[in-house]
Amino acid sequence: MNYKWKFEPHTEEQREAAAKLSDELNISPIIAKMLIRRGISDVQDAKKYFRPQLHDLHDPFLMKDMDKAVDRLNEAMGRKERILVYGDYDVDGCTSVALVYRFLQQFYSNIDYYIPDRYEDGYGVSIQGVDYAAESGVKLVIVLDCGIKAIEEIAYAKTKGIDFIICDHHVPDDELPQAAAILNAKRKDATYPYKDLSGCGVGFKFMQAFAISNGINFSNLIPLLDMVAVSIASDIVPIMGENRILAFHGLRQINNSPSTGLKAVIDICGLGNKDVTMSDIIFKIGPRINASGRMQNGKESVALLVEHNYDKALKRAELINQYNEERKELDKRMTEEASKIVASMPDLAEKAAIVIYNEDWHKGVIAIVASRLTEIYHCPAVVLTRCGDTVTGSARSVNGFDVYKAIDSCRDLLENFGGHTYAAGLSLNVNNLEEFSRRFEQYVAENIEPEQTDPILEIDDEINFRDITPKFHNDLKRMRPYGPENTKPIFCTRQVYDYGTSKVVGREQEHIKLELVDNKSNNVMNGIAFGQSSQVRFIKSKSSFGIVYSVEENTHKRGEIQLQIEDIKPN
Repeated sequence: MNYKWKFEPHTEEQREAAAKLSDELNISPIIAKMLIRRGISDVQDAKKYFRPQLHDLHDPFLMKDMDKAVDRLNEAMGRKERILVYGDYDVDGCTSVALVYRFLQQFYSNIDYYIPDRYEDGYGVSIQGVDYAAESGVKLVIVLDCGIKAIEEIAYAKTKGIDFIICDHHVPDDELPQAAAILNAKRKDATYPYKDLSGCGVGFKFMQAFAISNGINFSNLIPLLDMVAVSIASDIVPIMGENRILAFHGLRQINNSPSTGLKAVIDICGLGNKDVTMSDIIFKIGPRINASGRMQNGKESVALLVEHNYDKALKRAELINQYNEERKELDKRMTEEASKIVASMPDLAEKAAIVIYNEDWHKGVIAIVASRLTEIYHCPAVVLTRCGDTVTGSARSVNGFDVYKAIDSCRDLLENFGGHTYAAGLSLNVNNLEEFSRRFEQYVAENIEPEQTDPILEIDDEINFRDITPKFHNDLKRMRPYGPENTKPIFCTRQVYDYGTSKVVGREQEHIKLELVDNKSNNVMNGIAFGQSSQVRFIKSKSSFGIVYSVEENTHKRGEIQLQIEDIKPN
């Protein structure tokens, strides 16, 4: 891939602030400069960043309607009303439902959960779901990771004598549903100090408030943090502020004492003997939990996540692993089909966005295909399929472009939509498809910046090999967990040479195992460049070149530092 390298030299002011922070904390000036750029400029903030503390979580009652939500839940329990925990079919929704159900089940037995079927119910709160609640004698529904736009459905529920507590993190419209309480930090009248909780994070704050109101010790909430960490990683929400605290301690819970169901997923992924990272969740754990909702029904994932018996959990985990294998095959085939459609577009070079439609595509996989197209073509992509008279689709975006706003600009053509800056879902009548495609592409063309469509490697700092010491690596590890707003540090070294021992490796000889030196030290650094074997001839030419990389621990040689090389360019 032809990446552009982007590095903004530090200002004199930033260098001075970093030098002060470096002295006070006894950390490398390079690390200190990265903290400054992440908005951390004093010692106290840095200590909170390196050692996130649970007691720094915000008071849940700062969230609008939290008192109403807790009162209604307490009232339902006092009256012995049947409660239904209802959530979306993706990872965030399934972990949200598992978290709330697991916690409340300890204190209350008249409770059930419901995950809508992607085909039968569609996204979010459905009439079918409300009817199920009514038929089951439910009087209170706690809906998680959806519901903020379910105005008609919740109005219908009221006619059935059913109240809703909405716990959502998607962007609301001006009109809100007539629910008993709406917990959403993105409300226009929001009072909560942190806006970027995952759906599961909102569910956790609700349970935290419930615990406070009932004198339940906070320690009882800590086992739930594994679910929150999985949701934060999988839903690609920022990992600063409150999310950093939740993700940090959630990972600790995953690695020390995960819930039985999650332990089974970890083992199925082959991660049982290593420290699970956010990357492991994104690429291994999350897709397996997701696969159930994509290929069958998300309720199977929730059943796994709330299971207490390990043998039963393992059987459920094996089943969703099978779904994931089926998903991968389908994903591969659909991506190939989609790529052929895009490649055949006569005006592809002029397009600012891609909108493609195939009525036969599987609804559960279109989001993945949209992500693949975004990665390949470096522009926002919408992938659509048909379900009856309705066209349903998923949109994904590129760095810095708000795809939710682009879809919102076409709202008069849509039956339903929702999402975030980088990911959104939508549905529309098939007759509006052509006009939607035209207007969406026009909006993107008029609002996207040219640099947002370029594959860019954002470099944190230009360093030399002599800077990469064991202490430097240990300080780097303290910056974990990585994610949006706290991205994995990426470095550049401009003048490096092959030590003479670099070689092509891999089953298809597609990777390069490197041993490198630079012109500033005698340090020989090991590196791996995945999928870049085409560069080996140049590397072996004895000319100098530049590399962009992250600093990792060699998984095969514990304690050894290895550079994971993202790009190589001749000087």
